[in-house]
Parts: sequence; C-alpha cells; structure tokens
Amino acid sequence: MTPHNASDDSRWSDLDRPPLNAVALRRALVREGGLYREVDVVQRTGSTNSDLVARAAAGRAGEGAVLVAEEQTAGKGRLDRRWTAPPRSGLFFSVLLRPVEVPVARWGWVPLLTGVAVATGLARAAGVDTALKWPNDLLVTVEGEERKAGGILAERAGTDGVVVGVGINVTLRADELPVPQAGSLVLAGATGTDRDPLLRAVLRSLEDWYGRWRAAGGDPAASGLQEAYAAGCATLGRTVRAELPGERSIVGEAVAVDGDGRLVIATQEGTREPVGAGDIVHLRPA
Repeated sequence: MTPHNASDDSRWSDLDRPPLNAVALRRALVREGGLYREVDVVQRTGSTNSDLVARAAAGRAGEGAVLVAEEQTAGKGRLDRRWTAPPRSGLFFSVLLRPVEVPVARWGWVPLLTGVAVATGLARAAGVDTALKWPNDLLVTVEGEERKAGGILAERAGTDGVVVGVGINVTLRADELPVPQAGSLVLAGATGTDRDPLLRAVLRSLEDWYGRWRAAGGDPAASGLQEAYAAGCATLGRTVRAELPGERSIVGEAVAVDGDGRLVIATQEGTREPVGAGDIVHLRPA
C-alpha cells in the first residue's frame, strides 16, 4: 500500500479531476415535489452504501437522500468484491429509496431500473454508448472490446427502504485500471467527462424512471422498464454461462428478462431456466 501523502487531500492535487460542487448539485437536484431531499458530498469514505444504510437505520435519512464520495476506500460490488479507484476519478454515490406503494416482490427491479437510468443519463451527458450486463454491470467499448466501467448494488435498508449504490469509472486512465477487463468513460471516447453534469444527468434519469415504475405499482411492463432494460442489455441474445449458488452452472442462450427481473436461459438440453442470482459470463459466440 502506498504511504498516504497529506498533499493528496488538496482539492486541486489533480487538475484533471476537479472536485464536485455540492452547492450547485443541491441547487440543480433538490426541488419542491421532487425525489431528492438532500445531496451530501464527502471527501472520503469506506462505502456510501454502508453509510446510507446506517443513516437510514438511525432515522437520519429519508427517501431521496443522496450520498456522494469523492473517494471510496471499501466500495462494495456484488459477492463482496471490492471497488476502489483514485480520488475524483469516478462517480461513487448511493440513493435511499422507499417504494412503499410497490409490492416487495417487485423490488428486485430496483438495480435493473438504476442500470437503465445510468445508461440513459450517460448517453445524454457523456456522449458514450453504454450497455447493461445482467444484472448490474455497466459496459463500455474500449478498442473494440467490451469492458466494465461501472456497477450497481442494491441493499435493503430496514423493512421499507432500499439503498442503491452506483460506481462509474469516469476519467480512469489505462495505467490506473484495477484489472485489464475494466474500462472508463474517457477510455471509451466520452465527449463529456465533467462529473457535475454527469451526476446531474444520471440522478435526473433515476428520478424519472423511479417515478414511472412507482406510479405503475412496480409493474415492469406497464412502466416501460422491462422493454427499456431488454433494449439496452448486452447479455440478451448471447451464449452465457451462469455460475449459480451451490457451485452449479448452466450454459445456454440468454433469451429474455422475465417479469421478476430474472434472466431466462435457453439451455442446450432444451429447457428454459430463469436465473435470479448468480454470476453471468458472456461467452464468445461459438
């Protein structure tokens, strides 16, 4: 581990990576009748998801609370994977949602909804094509290759809440990538990498999609969410291997995302198997 240098804390230690403007973000996002109630930006934390879950448990955060970190030292991915990146090189934030009008059985759509919102917002503000890998990875194309540039993690917060966390690599350079399969918006040729407008665009898109889904009682078809997810999902139509709990795996073609948000795989044995949780590997076409 590199020794911590006090100069790293200078707001302007990396001129390519200016800090977020918390005051401007609040002004743009918090409005009467809107979803967002508060937008907090912290310099450094372990995980915005853990912090927001704890705030909700202590009664210190309501629906529409947004927590953004300039640097996340113990960011969480699925399956307890770690997500770290240099300060101010990406967008790392969490939002507390309380979809009380929606049956809990449909809450599994929250991370998929967030994926659609992120992809929509980034297409608008970053000018970069993104695709979604089921269930919650954001893919970009770097030098003709599919790379992961972001991820989404939803966690329950008490009985009536869910915290959804998003991590997006924005200006991560090739020599900073945690693994060769990672990517970033700048490596994918994004026209806009200023994080303030990117974050505003993504959060406005999330507010829009969440509002539609909630108004439809969480119905993914009626809200247009199921169709939008399928349209942006790079997993559909691909041969995939699903690594399932209990060390089981199945190989087949990903043919649909069903009404419960599960990936439906048509296996070589001729069955259709819905997968609700697991690691999906995109296999090259045979």
